[in-house]
Amino acid sequence: MSDAYQRLDQWLYYARVAKTRLLCATIVSKGRIRVNRQPTSKPHTKLRVGDVVTLPPLSPGEDVRVWRVLDLGERRGPAKEASQLYEIVREEPKKLAS
Repeated sequence: MSDAYQRLDQWLYYARVAKTRLLCATIVSKGRIRVNRQPTSKPHTKLRVGDVVTLPPLSPGEDVRVWRVLDLGERRGPAKEASQLYEIVREEPKKLAS
């Protein structure tokens, strides 16, 4: 197993979650992001390939996003490049029974 890791705020920036790394760090600091089901408020949390990141809705109408880390980024590239850093684990919100 590789010991390679990347800071959570940096990875979120490369994955284009927010426009700046500072904004990504601020989002993490609020404590609503989870890594492998564990809440974290530390932007320097070590993120490794295979980890599962749960992101809260960041804007109105957005759903919770659950992503599995496929790769650690090297730069903030275009959206197509960013989407190769993760796979969507859960895309649709759970429907409530009527």
